[in-house]
Amino acid sequence: MDRPRIADSITELVAGASTRTPVTTVDGKSGAQFERLVIDGERYFLKVLSADQDWIMRCTGNTTNWEFRAWEAGLYLEAPAVVDHTVVAMSLEGDGPAARLAILMNDRADDLVPPGDATLPVEQHDRFVEHLAAFHATFFGWHDTIGLQDLSRRFVWFAPATIAGELLVDEVPGPIAAAAAGWPRLPDRSAPLFELVSSIHADPHALARAMADTPQTFVAGDWKLGNLGSRPDGRTIVLDWAYPGEAPPCWELAWYLALNCDRLPRSKEQTIAAYRRALEDHGVDTAPWWDRQLGLCMVGMMATIGWEKALGSDVELRWWERAAGEGSRYL
Repeated sequence: MDRPRIADSITELVAGASTRTPVTTVDGKSGAQFERLVIDGERYFLKVLSADQDWIMRCTGNTTNWEFRAWEAGLYLEAPAVVDHTVVAMSLEGDGPAARLAILMNDRADDLVPPGDATLPVEQHDRFVEHLAAFHATFFGWHDTIGLQDLSRRFVWFAPATIAGELLVDEVPGPIAAAAAGWPRLPDRSAPLFELVSSIHADPHALARAMADTPQTFVAGDWKLGNLGSRPDGRTIVLDWAYPGEAPPCWELAWYLALNCDRLPRSKEQTIAAYRRALEDHGVDTAPWWDRQLGLCMVGMMATIGWEKALGSDVELRWWERAAGEGSRYL
């Protein structure tokens, strides 16, 4: 594929399908709809979403279908060869909150990381970190000219003011309910972290400006194990580029550490060091900016999902409390 394929409609996108089977995914928490299809004997996976049905799109501020914009701009096709984005084509019907984005992907279910709480094989983890660095190095210095996820918005996805409206529905999404339960626990479990997070929620643009003084790259946005897998040839599958945009490389590293913490076979310190070495191996000089950017990203990550750490183990919470506290000196 030398340019992104865009269909005029979902009907055109799935033309020729001999079977279409609705799917409820283990990790699907957003309100999107999924199907498995067979077209010309090949297996595909279809995701259909719209802001009026998808709370993640609403909380992140995705009013312009970022995945479609990134696909249309060719960013998926510019990813390094070690990454399999799986996307075959997209279509976008309508506009506004009711616009329906459909993403047709190769079905890689057999190659995805199995759900559960088993520790990731160390070789696979190391490869994920190496390929994350390769992805960021490929786009190093990239700047957003097409209107993707704003950096400052990332810090308030789950902020109390953001999720307030989502708490009023009959069936509150699990992550929203957890955030609503976690934030009130944070002051008692870590008063310094609560004060720091509250200051970021009050003025997310200050942190974004500080981060913007360090190098940026293009991020897919969601390197969690539910979206990752390994092809037989060693390539890394990266699904769900739901939060694409311009961000510091260390942001996506911090996301990987925070969301996958219970299943990582190496310590956070080892993972951070390995990622930095991999960036250097790909020709990125990290010395002038590394400590500042990493520290700021630790602060931002707690503003985003500090509620989750407030609901978790003391060991995990204290690690992030220290990391964010050290990073706050760069604000």
